[in-house]
Amino acid sequence: MRTIRMATLLVAAALASVSASAQVPAHNETGQTTETRERLAHPGNNDVLWNLIGCLGLIGLVGLWRPSDNDGYTDDPI
Repeated sequence: MRTIRMATLLVAAALASVSASAQVPAHNETGQTTETRERLAHPGNNDVLWNLIGCLGLIGLVGLWRPSDNDGYTDDPI
């Protein structure tokens, strides 16, 4: 009986709730356009400099890779 009551309550709550909107508004609640909409409106501004700096940073992470003589069959000592 308790299971049926809980299932009924769950179905009633699901039917009473408001569904999410399928379309995202172009402006947020303050009236400003979202960053994605702003980027799509100005396709010529690619910020190549920042993309290159980000790539250099990712390449720099290779320096954190420590060499190992592990053959893959044994545990690597810490």
